[in-house]
Amino acid sequence: MGLSLFSVICLLHSLIAVSTGALMMFYMKEIYTLSHGTEAAAKLLGSTPHDQLLIRTSDSFSGLLLCAIGFLLFMVAFVRDRDFHVFFAKGCVALHVSMAIWRFNFERRVEDFAWDWLRQIVGDILLALSWVFFLVYSWKVKYD
Repeated sequence: MGLSLFSVICLLHSLIAVSTGALMMFYMKEIYTLSHGTEAAAKLLGSTPHDQLLIRTSDSFSGLLLCAIGFLLFMVAFVRDRDFHVFFAKGCVALHVSMAIWRFNFERRVEDFAWDWLRQIVGDILLALSWVFFLVYSWKVKYD
């Protein structure tokens, strides 16, 4: 018994979410430096010890949330209901598209994210397209 396309997509997204969440919890300073450069990373990490603590706590909780989402996706990967698959995939497409719209409207205005928002929008669209691919595939299987 092989894995369905839905299960494979869920497991891939789960792997992405858990690994990104773990990196956010434990290596955020290095990620900021790698993705934004040293100067922008220093600004993003805060200037006072209180700011730094708040930012590290926020990043840790964001990473923990991503890990929880990854585990949720792992559990959902083994659900066998086709109608639920379609419903869940539509919700994921809406989530990724709304994230891309949010990044376009707000993150591009932040000076420290000046070059990062476009790359993240492309990532959001690619993640949404993986779910759209599943929806097209399931529609084709249903009506052929």
